[in-house]
Amino acid sequence: QVTLVDSGGGLVQAGGSLRLSCAASGRTFNNDAMGWFRQAPGKEREFVAAITWTIGRTFYADSVKGRFTISRDNAKNTVYLQMNSLKPEDTAVYYCAAKYTIVNITTTQYDYWGQGTQVTVSS
Repeated sequence: QVTLVDSGGGLVQAGGSLRLSCAASGRTFNNDAMGWFRQAPGKEREFVAAITWTIGRTFYADSVKGRFTISRDNAKNTVYLQMNSLKPEDTAVYYCAAKYTIVNITTTQYDYWGQGTQVTVSS
């Protein structure tokens, strides 16, 4: 069993920054992937960013490229999402997720999910 605990959300003004963290426990993901997704009220959950655990290859949604950076700390089994130049449209609940393969890494086909952390960007 795997547990993901995501944290770091909050209220920030447009143009500001936040860093989200996702700590994984229960097993390591040496050959797997972790991702961040978000869901705004009334909208479907959407892909934000993902990273492969072993070589650290990254993937980003077009809407966050150049503003968000995903990274991982293998020793701590933790993934981070650094969010800069935040916009009101980034407001959502952000979820981290983990999966055992790197197939369909930008879809919601993940095996484990965190509880979510609220990010609110005011204009």
